[in-house]
Amino acid sequence: MTAMFSLPRTALALLAMTLAASASAATLTVVVEGAQGRQGAVRAAMFRDTTGWLKPDSAVRADIAALESVSGSNVTFIYPDLPAGRYALSVFHDANNDGKLGTNPAGIPIEPYGFSRDARGRFGPPAFDDAAIDVQGDQRVTIHLH
Repeated sequence: MTAMFSLPRTALALLAMTLAASASAATLTVVVEGAQGRQGAVRAAMFRDTTGWLKPDSAVRADIAALESVSGSNVTFIYPDLPAGRYALSVFHDANNDGKLGTNPAGIPIEPYGFSRDARGRFGPPAFDDAAIDVQGDQRVTIHLH
């Protein structure tokens, strides 16, 4: 008789773990405001920690929204089933669609860019901790392009 009850308990345990996992997953909606013009794309990259911050190969998500297919100056990125934790985002309007943030000879960006929490650096990009957001449940954040 004991073996007969272990299968339903196992199934219940698996169901409980599945529900717990989906309960900790969140949807992060990121609205990027201030795209200028209809040319190019808005590119977004999401990072999980300081060691990978702003390193393209370390992004846990990288997304592109072509501006020709977007109405208005806002672009929305939706990240479903995101595990709870700290994330920081970097976005920019890639006006010439070359895949990189355009800069002048001094290295100062000439294409609009922004970070989560609208973080800003002094002489370069902000630190991960300045841009990091704590995702524990469904959340909506706005990033302004500068």
